[in-house]
Amino acid sequence: STSGNLDRRGIGDVWIMTVEEYLKSSKWKKIAYRFIRNPIVLFGFGPLGLFFIKHRFSTPNSPPRERRSVFWTNIGVLAMAVAMSYIFGWQAYLIIQASVMLVAGSLGIWLFYVQHQFEGVYWERSENWDYLTAALEGSSFYRLPKVLQWFSGNIGFHHIHHLGPRIPNYNLEKCHQSEEIFQKVPQITLWASLKAVNYRLYDEENQRFVGFGYLRLLRAA
Repeated sequence: STSGNLDRRGIGDVWIMTVEEYLKSSKWKKIAYRFIRNPIVLFGFGPLGLFFIKHRFSTPNSPPRERRSVFWTNIGVLAMAVAMSYIFGWQAYLIIQASVMLVAGSLGIWLFYVQHQFEGVYWERSENWDYLTAALEGSSFYRLPKVLQWFSGNIGFHHIHHLGPRIPNYNLEKCHQSEEIFQKVPQITLWASLKAVNYRLYDEENQRFVGFGYLRLLRAA
């Protein structure tokens, strides 16, 4: 796992830069970063880009097994799209499929985003990074209402998932309740999590997330 490791970002996470990295970036990189971190882009267009572009191609360093998996998944997706379009019409299929992917994808990205970007989150450089601390303090316990907890497959117990990725989702709550140490992990409620929408950069010096407005304060200081 690389969660909470500032030196190993970019592996299955939402793009986040530190304040120092942003200030040292080129003009075009800053523009690209601001565009991607815009909530409408991140949670609106992000899921469509994820499903239609990123997940449709393997990386140059992907092992053969992963390349085959991506290839056959694409074949399956294409076959289903052709079949459903033939049965229901391509317009109806496109509207239904795009709507479902947009809603499900937006909620999925939000769940992942908010469980790694919250007040007091653990971020460290490789030399100080610790697996156990990263699992318990770098992933939040997203305390959702029972109905939403059920619909999200208990993924709110994200700290347990990072501690033991092979634990089935239906056992995550049971594991959380079994040890006292798990009761002390960072907890966020549905209402409190909405503040994360304003997070844009990580202030490594003060170990907190900030918005772009923080940059104006730095310039004025």
